[in-house]
Amino acid sequence: MDVGIKILVVGCGNMGASHARAYHDLPGFEIVGLVSRGESKSRLNKSLQAAYPEFDDFEEALLQTKPDAVCISTYPDTHENYAIRSFEAGAHVFLEKPLADTVLGAQNVIDAAIKYNKKLVVGYILRYHPSWKKFIAISRKMGTPLVMRMNLNQQSHGYMWDVHRNLMNSLSPIVDCGVHYIDVMCQMTDAKPVQVSAIGARLTNDIPETNYNYGQLQLHFDDGSVGWYEAGWGPMVSQTAFFVKDVFGPKGAVSIVPNHAVREGVSDSVEAHTKTESIRVHHADIDVNNEFLNADEWIHLEDEPTHQDLCNREQLFFQKAIVEDLDLKKQSEDALNSLRIAFACDQAVKTKSIITL
Repeated sequence: MDVGIKILVVGCGNMGASHARAYHDLPGFEIVGLVSRGESKSRLNKSLQAAYPEFDDFEEALLQTKPDAVCISTYPDTHENYAIRSFEAGAHVFLEKPLADTVLGAQNVIDAAIKYNKKLVVGYILRYHPSWKKFIAISRKMGTPLVMRMNLNQQSHGYMWDVHRNLMNSLSPIVDCGVHYIDVMCQMTDAKPVQVSAIGARLTNDIPETNYNYGQLQLHFDDGSVGWYEAGWGPMVSQTAFFVKDVFGPKGAVSIVPNHAVREGVSDSVEAHTKTESIRVHHADIDVNNEFLNADEWIHLEDEPTHQDLCNREQLFFQKAIVEDLDLKKQSEDALNSLRIAFACDQAVKTKSIITL
């Protein structure tokens, strides 16, 4: 009897646990092992009421389980090596963003997927969110050029501050988180990104001297469109206006207007980050007296998916890509493009210069 896609879960923290739950609940997958350096794999087994094999070492797990696919949700500095080793072992790969901790590393991952003829799906979770798809589609109707304003500042504390400090051993917030929103901006306009600038600040001695825990990037496109993205991590970060998702062009504006997702104390909640709740659409048309012809529209999104629902959708797509042999070339190119832009922004922060793409 076919038990489906045998999958090895590597990294059992926030995202790894959510992906593991998807594999546990969805038909067509069989988890063959959980890999982590600490106790998160045991906690995950307990939360799933399961007894999946546990491994401390990735190489040993890969050798023993011989998986059809590997889900990698570890820190970015391991992504390149783990993904390439998985391809070499004959497995497809679901890889949490970013693709790697360097542009060259990301290209190496894509090249390995092509070389071994395996599927590579990168965890750009917003691409599976119906409300974000709607937000992007409406933005594309607002004319040219567009002004795209986005941020996700997180007043991280407790466990999430540990997570963020560990992430900043290899990447800045505007690279790790920014790839999501750079990807969104690139979907909103078909124009070519041509130039970036950025600012950043190191607000704590708890992170490497070469990194910063606050950053803001500015992105210029060849059709005149511009976008900015801001991300700060840490217990000192302000919660005021931590969630801005707003686009306007010649024909009007569209904004995500959350409610519960921006309440006090949830800026570092993974569940809150994908909430939309409602979209406000403003039309710029005016009459001879410069008064608006149309009232703003409100699109209420009370039945939007949860974070777990979105992870399930990602994994159903991964399954579909494997079973139906989907061509994922465009997705890989997009993931590499957004990472290349994010690293250019990182370079702009560190060199205090404008970078031409």
